[in-house]
Amino acid sequence: MNSHFFSNLPLALLTAWAWAFCAFLVGRAVKRHATIDIFWGSGFLWIYLESLWFSHSQSSSSGANWWFNSSLNGHSIRWIILGAVALWSLRLSIHLAIRQKGSAEDSRYVWIMRGARDGNKTLYALRKIYGLQGLLMWFVSLPLQWMAFATSFNFLVWVGLAIVLIGVYFEAIGDEQLRRFVANPANSGTTMNTGLWRYTRHPNYFGDACVWVGFFICALSTKYGFITILSPTLMVWLLTSLSGKPMLEKKLSKTREGYNEYIAATSSFFPRPPKKLS
Repeated sequence: MNSHFFSNLPLALLTAWAWAFCAFLVGRAVKRHATIDIFWGSGFLWIYLESLWFSHSQSSSSGANWWFNSSLNGHSIRWIILGAVALWSLRLSIHLAIRQKGSAEDSRYVWIMRGARDGNKTLYALRKIYGLQGLLMWFVSLPLQWMAFATSFNFLVWVGLAIVLIGVYFEAIGDEQLRRFVANPANSGTTMNTGLWRYTRHPNYFGDACVWVGFFICALSTKYGFITILSPTLMVWLLTSLSGKPMLEKKLSKTREGYNEYIAATSSFFPRPPKKLS
């Protein structure tokens, strides 16, 4: 088991917290804690880059060939995984930055900040929003950190990368379909039930789950990569049972016309044809 991976864990955590602190500074400037959502996706790219840098610094072969000494059939897996991480993370951050432009504070963060009461709201936000999200970013990124130190991959890496691409497709297409729907004034207050949203109530959450299951399978293609299994387990649980689907559906059932009928007909997570209601 690679000892350098464990040596890097504190540095990766510091990287995650440093990026979350950058989000705090921007959020303070724009007076909106939801800015952390923009920084969330790109934070994983920074953590992976930091892990690659540390792997390079600790490698006995840290020269021009270092980037290519972890390969399968002559392909540089390090570069391919880096490309996949960049594709997913930067698309998500850019999408959220565009969506948040000129918007008010997200109701989730309004609810979180109610816990501050009469205390120091800045310190409370640093702990409950930015510090916690930095910690989650670090923990969820464990498969990426692990792969930065892997010396070989087997065929499962291609299965994992295929699942990652499926996830990016669901996220990107679902987000764009929803953006167009919301941009049409005629759809104000109604429920989106076309495109990918006809087959799952949360194509973007399903896609995000696929991304992290895919990265875990990539890690599983390396020796002892199974130890990172808690990363996708936590992410899927968050999306399906805590901060993702339940909170959003509770809000939409009160604000969107026909949403309860939509829930009855449409899969809650995994895509499938909608039910025919009597």
